[in-house]
Amino acid sequence: MRQPARSQYCGLGDVRRSVRVAAVALAAAGLSVQAHAASFSWLDPSTWPAIPVPNISLDPTNGATLGVIPTVLQHDSAGRIVRIFAPDLVHNSNFGWGGHLRLLGYPSPDTQYSLLAGIMQHVESQFEAQYDTGLNRTRRGSVSTDFDYERSGTARFFGIGNATPFAAQSVFTDQRLRMYLRWAWNVTRVWQLAATLIVQKVKVGAAHLSGIDSITERFPQAVGLGTTHEVLERLAVVFDTRDSIALPRRGMDVTVYAGAASRNGAPDGSLFTEAGVDGRFYWSPSRSLTIAAHFDLRYMPSVHGAPFWTLSSIGGESSVLGGRQTLRGFGDSRFYGRNAFVANLEVRRQVAAFNAFGTHLTLQVAPFYDTGRVFEHGSTFPIGRLHNVLGVGVRGIAAPFIVGYLDVGYGGEGAAVFTGIDYPF
Repeated sequence: MRQPARSQYCGLGDVRRSVRVAAVALAAAGLSVQAHAASFSWLDPSTWPAIPVPNISLDPTNGATLGVIPTVLQHDSAGRIVRIFAPDLVHNSNFGWGGHLRLLGYPSPDTQYSLLAGIMQHVESQFEAQYDTGLNRTRRGSVSTDFDYERSGTARFFGIGNATPFAAQSVFTDQRLRMYLRWAWNVTRVWQLAATLIVQKVKVGAAHLSGIDSITERFPQAVGLGTTHEVLERLAVVFDTRDSIALPRRGMDVTVYAGAASRNGAPDGSLFTEAGVDGRFYWSPSRSLTIAAHFDLRYMPSVHGAPFWTLSSIGGESSVLGGRQTLRGFGDSRFYGRNAFVANLEVRRQVAAFNAFGTHLTLQVAPFYDTGRVFEHGSTFPIGRLHNVLGVGVRGIAAPFIVGYLDVGYGGEGAAVFTGIDYPF
């Protein structure tokens, strides 16, 4: 499954993740709504047409959020979740009142889709439509498409480099209109050749949050302010022996890629070029234990006035090919640089398993270690002057697709807490 994240190549935003986390929590609590419920009773939550899931978040980046998500889960005859409908009404300390409409679908293990639309009283808005098929690579081709618009008012920038101080923090408005298309030829079940096209229009401007300078005040000369049109074309070779795309327990997934981005659409690298390798490895010595490891190394051989948001970055909870990499003791894209290295290790231990209203749930505890850095010159040894993070995660799993997580990491700037959907790698 393509990992979503807030980056220059982001997939669905944090809102979509929170819905599926809520779905896992609902199922774990035994509150899944069955489409064939015979009658309604306030004393029997399984008969409710929708479950009012509290939406409470205290995020140092996004502010305090309070709301409710009336969530409906639909199952097939085997008890597998096939559809989630989850609108919400929320209030955020930075942006006022707002709401979202969401529909997530899992018609088969090989295909997924989602629709999302939302708006806040001030600044923020979002629309996204995504469709993925051929996920299991049992057919000759696999296709992923994503069209989205998003306007965020809480993005952060600290400058460029591996040692940028926290005191340099600034905030900016990040507005993006993006089309993503990935087509892959499945040479075999484990070998894949993939081509990706990303076309986007990005507008970076001033933002106003209490106590934080706007990027236009602290970094008025930053490359990337204003509006940029970007066309990225990427080719990749993938070797994937994982036993599951969404819930891997053994095997590996190694991707070697190269790409070029331009302002005018020609594949001439007039904006930047990139090359990198991403590896994910899984080993299960027992049914209840999985050891997962990940590394990513990205180089940008050439940059021609490339905006800061196209550079390599580390920080946050998720890993995106060619984009932000996981470092769970720091906020999203805490460190920007021309090149980047990151490595992650976690031990996923199953501590409970049970059935609730037709859904099989498992609970995992996962201590983890993250490390990484950004650097300017290609000759720099990447494994040096690393930012290190120790932490622990708790995951709720509703097979075969859904992982909801809570990760707490501690790094050089204190603790960071993340909640969301999907494994970080």
